[in-house]
Amino acid sequence: MNVAKNILIIDDDPTMRTLIGHHLKKKGYTVDLASTPNEGFNFLSKNKTDLVLCDVSMDGMDGYEFCSKVRENEQYKILPFVFVTANSTLEDKSKALEVGGDDLITKPFEVEELLLKVQALLRRADIYRAYGTKKNLESSFAPKTAKILLVDDDPSLAKLFQYNLKKAGFDCLIASGPAEGLQIAKNENPDIIVSDIMMPDIDGFEFRRMLLADETVRSIPFIFLTAKGEEADILDGYDLGIADYVLKTAGPRVVVAKVSAIIKSLGKERQKAVSELHQAADNLRVKVVPEKSPDFEGFTIQHWHQPFEGIPGGDFIDYFKIDENNLIIVLGDVMGKKWGAWYFAFAYAGYVRSAIRVVLQTTKEYSPTTILQQVNRSVYNDAKISEVFATLSIIILNKDDKTLKYTGAGDLPLIYKIQETGKVKSINSKGLLLGFASEGQYEDVTINLSSGDSVIVTTDGIIESRNSENEQFGSARLMKIAEGLNPQDDVLLKIKDEFIRFTAGKFEDDISLITLKLN
Repeated sequence: MNVAKNILIIDDDPTMRTLIGHHLKKKGYTVDLASTPNEGFNFLSKNKTDLVLCDVSMDGMDGYEFCSKVRENEQYKILPFVFVTANSTLEDKSKALEVGGDDLITKPFEVEELLLKVQALLRRADIYRAYGTKKNLESSFAPKTAKILLVDDDPSLAKLFQYNLKKAGFDCLIASGPAEGLQIAKNENPDIIVSDIMMPDIDGFEFRRMLLADETVRSIPFIFLTAKGEEADILDGYDLGIADYVLKTAGPRVVVAKVSAIIKSLGKERQKAVSELHQAADNLRVKVVPEKSPDFEGFTIQHWHQPFEGIPGGDFIDYFKIDENNLIIVLGDVMGKKWGAWYFAFAYAGYVRSAIRVVLQTTKEYSPTTILQQVNRSVYNDAKISEVFATLSIIILNKDDKTLKYTGAGDLPLIYKIQETGKVKSINSKGLLLGFASEGQYEDVTINLSSGDSVIVTTDGIIESRNSENEQFGSARLMKIAEGLNPQDDVLLKIKDEFIRFTAGKFEDDISLITLKLN
């Protein structure tokens, strides 16, 4: 049975919160209405909340401070949080992201727009919960000490079982009753829950029902531990979806053996999930990043793309051969990591392709600026992605006159190595981030290339990665590598080798690098 998602609305305007609540209820959501952040905290502590819609300007504590405090609690790190505000400046959007917001909706808004964003963020949160994409994926599934929650009102027996479980290498938490057990389960997310049946006030069967009613803990494997061995009790337990049933008289070693078997089985399932996730990534990655760079006479063009921990992320690369003399090269970076950013990377890549078609069909004088402005206009008019930060670099190579034309939106500077003099230049774009204004103020930069000249284009994944001593790779290091390039060097391979050596192969973000060299 699907449980309705619960939305917390915080707004000091009673008309606004009632209106939003009304439309959400019509879509099948349940809602909690709070007029102040303090009321919001109260709802968060008492009820299961799946998404927060919060006003920014409120008396006492504003929405930004409220969001920041919510994010301090580990339990709410992936809780979707949307600001609803009358302000939509660049400063507001930056502040929203800085304090941990997922999105920002500007008043007045279309109800359908609000509902679409709520639906998309809830779906993304489900992916985060299923695959742990806001944590390090490898550490989420890597071998680690299993955490067992033992719920028993007999302290002596609980300590006996705890001793044996710890001796066997498990981390064992103890709760003296179901109420405490439920709270610990929600806070600690144990690998297995072992519970006595015969307890005062609330017995083990009712405790199991409490867990099943809570979406955050219902899937945790559950073992009944009891002195009762009647067939009816055992069958009642299995009707509640328990993993196993252990008699207390069997002794601690049997409990340890049962727990070990379940942990081993969980490990196999987790590794299977990782394998399937990586396989999906391999199948999908080609859609936003080509498998290989194009052949373009007179130039050596190469790219290296490494998604963060193998999961599709926000970087995208594309090439378009306009005619036999001109090639368009695109590098984009949607801010964020993994599935959340990857979703929007598809949208941006689609806009770029569409913009190029429009420009080529409507004008004979195409340039990076005309293409980027068309992309910017499309993004600006799309309420669903205009508030997602993205950078974009667009280059047009002409092999006939050996020119490179470039413009960018909030991207990193190009690095240009002049082979004849050995000098290295940093070429900056001046355009705004995509979607912040209808006119992006983009300008073309033209470079007349000579034989042996190289150009390096990258996203911030390379620049911001750090080594074991927490030292950043940085732009200066990349410039220095470019300065040391010899005519015979493979530009991409040289940078890649130095980068991997510096980071020991441990990257902190999507890695994307494009190198161009005039032969």
